[in-house]
Amino acid sequence: MNSIVEKKILETDLMAYLEGKPGYLPCQLIEQVHRQGMIHSREPITDSQIQPVSMDLRLGPKAYRIQCSFLPENEPVTTKLKEVSLYEFDITDGGILEKNAIYLIPLMEELALPPSLYGLANPKSSTGRLDMFTRVIVDGGHRFDEIPLGYHGKLYLEIISRSFPVKIHAGLSLNQLRLSNVASQSLNKEKMMIKYEKNPILFDQEGTAIPVGEVKVEEGVYVSVDVAGDQPESIIAYKAKTNSTVIDLSKVKHYKVDEFWEPIYRNKKNWLILEPESFYIMMSKERVCIWPDWLAEMIAYEPNSGELRTHYAGFFDSGFGWNGTDELVNQGTRAVMEVRPHDVPFMVEDGQTFCRLKFEKVVERPEKLYGLSLNSNYHSQGLALSKYFDPDH
Repeated sequence: MNSIVEKKILETDLMAYLEGKPGYLPCQLIEQVHRQGMIHSREPITDSQIQPVSMDLRLGPKAYRIQCSFLPENEPVTTKLKEVSLYEFDITDGGILEKNAIYLIPLMEELALPPSLYGLANPKSSTGRLDMFTRVIVDGGHRFDEIPLGYHGKLYLEIISRSFPVKIHAGLSLNQLRLSNVASQSLNKEKMMIKYEKNPILFDQEGTAIPVGEVKVEEGVYVSVDVAGDQPESIIAYKAKTNSTVIDLSKVKHYKVDEFWEPIYRNKKNWLILEPESFYIMMSKERVCIWPDWLAEMIAYEPNSGELRTHYAGFFDSGFGWNGTDELVNQGTRAVMEVRPHDVPFMVEDGQTFCRLKFEKVVERPEKLYGLSLNSNYHSQGLALSKYFDPDH
């Protein structure tokens, strides 16, 4: 059979299978999308890039230092790039991104989506915990991190490293892509409460389910912050130091924590005043369990909850915090939050409502899950810094 005809039949079969099934594509369907050329790259895409409900995207070999952020609206990205580019440089063997400078890097992966698929991108956890602000833009795009239905073209990543200078290289993954079939909708309050009754999402520190009547539920579930700790000398947060050396993102568990972070210990008042435009790593009071048939996204910024951004990498894969059973005990993992206050000092008290998790459906259960079938860095985390730091030093 002609390979082009065979590919078209396979694509038709996949789209027919997805018809009437709104939701995000799990790993096994992302692999099919890749095999059919809807995601492609000159450099072979590896199995390790495919996560339970997302795919890691890789930096290409060329980077641009630009004078300002932009959205191309009705133009190709390259047209705008010519107007704002200061210089370009090769990162095949590595390159330095200076702190607070803006860069744009074409990604290795390109898309040729069918009309019913669209994409959403977000930073990886390790990226967010370094205070690296990343956003995808596409040709003709008018919103960051959103890939429109049926998009054909290249992907570009805008990067601003807010706290540390970093060394990157081609092939490094700083962000990830989710693909959704038609309009996936988050759960409203009524449906959220029904889901929670069957599969509780929040658990106390002993791993016991918190009853739905004790949880704040709207279009999602609200999570509180822990500034009391478990012990008298508990570290309740880390604050990024303002001056540091370069962090090479090819080196895992390499850097000493105290050279880059100031630990903040609990106090008798059980509250903490966050300084404007400082960067903190903090932890949820509750343990979070994302059951295999759903994914969750932590809403990064809600002005009504305080003038701060509570998450950069706010995506929770299917299986996060799940222990592999249907039992309602010993479930959940603490959610680590990247926090940056704006404008004014902001006080947070122990147990204060801090951010919201919204939930969306996966088309079908992923064949591999976060933490169970993957060597996930943050599956059983406490107050965990990014994977580049050695927790024992």
